Amino acid sequence: MASTVRVQAPIGQRALLITSLAVPLTGWTVHAVSLHRKLAAARRDPLTGLLGRDGYTAKARQITDRYGDAAVVVLVDLDHFKQINDGPGGHAAGDRVLAATATRLTAWAGSRGAVGRLGGDEFAVAVRIGPARRELRLAQLTQLLAQPVEVEDGVLVDVAASVGAASPDVLGTTDLSVLQRAADAAMYAGKHTGRAVLAGPQHATVPSINGRRAGRPGTNSLGRAA
Repeated sequence: MASTVRVQAPIGQRALLITSLAVPLTGWTVHAVSLHRKLAAARRDPLTGLLGRDGYTAKARQITDRYGDAAVVVLVDLDHFKQINDGPGGHAAGDRVLAATATRLTAWAGSRGAVGRLGGDEFAVAVRIGPARRELRLAQLTQLLAQPVEVEDGVLVDVAASVGAASPDVLGTTDLSVLQRAADAAMYAGKHTGRAVLAGPQHATVPSINGRRAGRPGTNSLGRAA
């Protein structure tokens, strides 16, 4: 907060006073920058490096508000992930699969997309994709996510993911909670089919809590920014 100090004093004394005021302000600026960086780092998921729930929600809302009908919200859930965690490689193998999924989603979304880990094996993406390219890009995503993951010394693990997507031009809204709820319902409608499902109006009416399908994990919180 800036303030103006009026001082009736000789020029030399004024300069000394201004300098003494500037030093604490400069120190506060450095502290504020450092704090901002720490908060930004705290928004990242430590395993995958993706945005956490709050960071993703804030950035995803910016994308849907800015691009409107050209925005797409995607939810991804890894299929049979518990079997990977319970397999020979244990949780280390599961962690590698999560990290690989994060890398693939980031590459698919590009530098201007928002990619977040909502928790467990659930991910979310908000990205700009025009209606004409939407079907092709979603098909590319499912193929990318279905590639085996090397977990250790050349050992490959087969992976698969369920993908649901929602767009403002279909649902008639840029509200992130509505889009995410519809994408979530569409994802479960296409569970284990190996294809991405684009949500229709019927998916937006599925009972939900905080933008997630009622009864599924993670419905207690979407993100404070929402």
